[in-house]
Amino acid sequence: MKKNIIYVLFCFLAFVSACGVDDNSDSQPTDSYDRGALLLNWADNIIIPGYANLSQKLNVLEIASEDFTQVPAVESLEVIRNTWLEAYKAFQKISMFEIGRAETLNYRNRLNVYPTNAQEIDGYISSNTWNLELPSTIDSQGFPAIDYLLYGLGTDQETLDKYTTDENASSYKMYLLDLVTTMQTLTNEVIFDWQNGYRETYITNISSSASGAVDQTVNAFMYYYEKALRAGKVGIPAGVFSGSTLPQNVESYYNQFVSKLLLTQALSATVGFFNGEGATADFPSNGFSLNSYLNALNTVKNGSDLSSLINDQFQVAFSKIELLDDNFTEQVTNDNIKMLETYDELQRNVILMKVDMLQALSIDVNYIDADGD
Repeated sequence: MKKNIIYVLFCFLAFVSACGVDDNSDSQPTDSYDRGALLLNWADNIIIPGYANLSQKLNVLEIASEDFTQVPAVESLEVIRNTWLEAYKAFQKISMFEIGRAETLNYRNRLNVYPTNAQEIDGYISSNTWNLELPSTIDSQGFPAIDYLLYGLGTDQETLDKYTTDENASSYKMYLLDLVTTMQTLTNEVIFDWQNGYRETYITNISSSASGAVDQTVNAFMYYYEKALRAGKVGIPAGVFSGSTLPQNVESYYNQFVSKLLLTQALSATVGFFNGEGATADFPSNGFSLNSYLNALNTVKNGSDLSSLINDQFQVAFSKIELLDDNFTEQVTNDNIKMLETYDELQRNVILMKVDMLQALSIDVNYIDADGD
């Protein structure tokens, strides 16, 4: 009897001990790098200030839109075009952060799916009926849709006529205002989420598992670089995936002279994030970044620091971009070799970051890669 009691007690203690094992223990960082400080830098110096800057630019665009729709004229058209571009540039700085509320809202697609569906927009305006909350309208809103309404309706005078004498002038005005308001509303939703709980959740989630904030952020960053920047801005228009050029698929198709500028802004933001640089001079880096993380791990490839190889390759990509025409439609039509060369140099960093960097950081890719990279 005594032996039976001892046996039962032993089994009970073994069961309790097993239950007491932390199922998430293997998700704790296995290196000594301060992931909390890294997340703090990303949140407070890069992401939140970046969204705040975009919100401010969108507010200026909203005012310009109201002024233009109230008094459509050459002067107000020029103002709204300028403010649209400034907001578009600011968007390039935060487009990579599809995490938290931004992911839930499908934020990047709501603001920047291109090419925009001009035919669908025309249909909404002629019927005076639309609902930008519907997923089916994603390709008819955001910056590309505004690009069409400001640059794609003809000459300056023909554009003004659409907002003044056209039978659907009131619908043109309302659709334009609705586009800008929606962009501002979505941006403010993301900011509100960061400022009301998500920041604290984010900077304390130092787990090295797929649900950890570092893993999520880096995966969002890699997906953006590979799919939105490398493929979307360069590869798709250059025909890398289709076998023939698609000039109509460039970013900012109607104002064709800013595609290069937007690409440069996007790559600059990518480099800034990799090196942990603050969104503005008012938000200096605390020194924690993917760059410093790799250095702390002494990550070497072919005898060179991986961080240096990545930064050097960024500069090679910049040098190729510099050779491109401001007008990407003209570039892919007349000299697509330079676009393909740019794509190739951007692709080299996909390998260095997606394979070598993620392996060093023990981060698994959490998105599906279907284009043969």
